[in-house]
Amino acid sequence: SVINKLLCLQIQCLKIFLTLKERQKQHMARGLPKQKPIAGVKQVIVVASGKGGVGKSTTAVNLALGLMANDPSKSVGLLDADVFGPSIPKMMNLRGNPELSHNNLMIPLMNYGVPCMSIGFLVEDVAPIVWRGLMVMSAIEKLLRQVEWRGLDYLVVDMPPGTGDVQLSITQNIPIAGAVIVSTPQDIALLDARRGAEMFKKVNVPVLGLVQNMSVFHCPNCNHQTHIFGSDGARQLADTLGVSFLGDVPLHLNIRETSDRGQPVVVSSPDSPEAAAYRRVASAVVQRLQEVDSSQADAE
Repeated sequence: SVINKLLCLQIQCLKIFLTLKERQKQHMARGLPKQKPIAGVKQVIVVASGKGGVGKSTTAVNLALGLMANDPSKSVGLLDADVFGPSIPKMMNLRGNPELSHNNLMIPLMNYGVPCMSIGFLVEDVAPIVWRGLMVMSAIEKLLRQVEWRGLDYLVVDMPPGTGDVQLSITQNIPIAGAVIVSTPQDIALLDARRGAEMFKKVNVPVLGLVQNMSVFHCPNCNHQTHIFGSDGARQLADTLGVSFLGDVPLHLNIRETSDRGQPVVVSSPDSPEAAAYRRVASAVVQRLQEVDSSQADAE
């Protein structure tokens, strides 16, 4: 009968699909490069977002500084992997070209006690970076392997927005302790944040949690609170995905102004509520890293 023929056809299609999926899995397993740790770095934390404009770079900078502020005994570095839109040089008030060590490795530029490396140090300030994929991958390889990091407890990596080649290349080439996903509370940003979180899960990178940026605006005159981009969207998404909610960061003029001056709020206004918000996020990140380490040790 026609129904039986359709059922047989569906079964055949399903078998073909499963066979192709298994072959793809085997091919990817053979083709993936072996992860190699970055010399001089204990743990790598990537800060990512599904889309641009949600405050990912600002969060990465203040997270790095917050980790140091919470525990001055820790050494923290900052790597700007956002090749097409490097923001770290401006936010960390750094410019110039890195010098080379006797091993012919680039020596990171330093400010606020944080060694930093960015593609922005290697090109002119206003020069557009119009590169094809191979050049981008070569630049990422240089940033990962040709920098002399020294005794870092944490390397915070500011990832490009989205889920493309750069993200895959980094996650496949180096062991990553965990990913921090940054999003605003609005629905469009949350859709992309979800894609980002799912990508990290697919490549076996622990998702440490979500940060809800620009969560609320406090009027500087009357202190009235306005949820410009919505409220608690990232918190709800974290619950849906079964990951941790790392904290809220308000939409505040102080954060924007200090970032534009190259004086991040955690160091320039350490007693402000905004700096406290970033330090709470940093504390939550460390707690999650400890939980991930513990669960991996139990699994072994």
